[in-house]
Amino acid sequence: MTDQNGPQLTRIQQRNRERILEGALTAFSANGFRGATIDQIAEEAGLSKPNVLYYFGSKDEIHKTLLTALLDLWLAPMLSLDPDGEPLDEVLRYVSTKLDMSRDFPRESRLFAYEVLQGAPHLSEILGGRLRDLVDETVAVLTGWIDEGRLAKVDPHHLIFSIWALTQHYADFEVQVRAVLGPGHDPYAEAQVFLENLFRRMLAT
Repeated sequence: MTDQNGPQLTRIQQRNRERILEGALTAFSANGFRGATIDQIAEEAGLSKPNVLYYFGSKDEIHKTLLTALLDLWLAPMLSLDPDGEPLDEVLRYVSTKLDMSRDFPRESRLFAYEVLQGAPHLSEILGGRLRDLVDETVAVLTGWIDEGRLAKVDPHHLIFSIWALTQHYADFEVQVRAVLGPGHDPYAEAQVFLENLFRRMLAT
């Protein structure tokens, strides 16, 4: 396996990089970029600070590496939207997948939220470029379905925003959600039922 910079990594080196990124994910998602330190990352990774800095030259480099991987993860469900599929089924599958990701990757969701709340200093070019291009492509697909009468008339951009907001909320505010619901509730299972019903009623023709 090779590093992004080219040199071939041994299995131990690759494993250490993965441990550092895993530790950084915990530190950044809990404290944000400004609050997290190399010492915290090293502690979470179970490595020494010099060892961390051997693999990554700075906290900024670690953060950018995580965010790049996170964006790939976050965009994958939108990339899988099938223009030739049944419109309502495709949108509902996207909603379900985004909610599953909030359940399975809450730290990643919070890391992304922290970055955006800080003005996205490490993602501004990607958000205004790659992400916007993908959203534009998805909006074109949704608009085509709406114009064909296969989905109800809604604003495609705000449909996407609402899906993001209503699914990622369960990861970003999980403590609040669980506190309000109390014991005996499965927030994600209940949300799956509620959100499918909500979007089905909104979009059905």
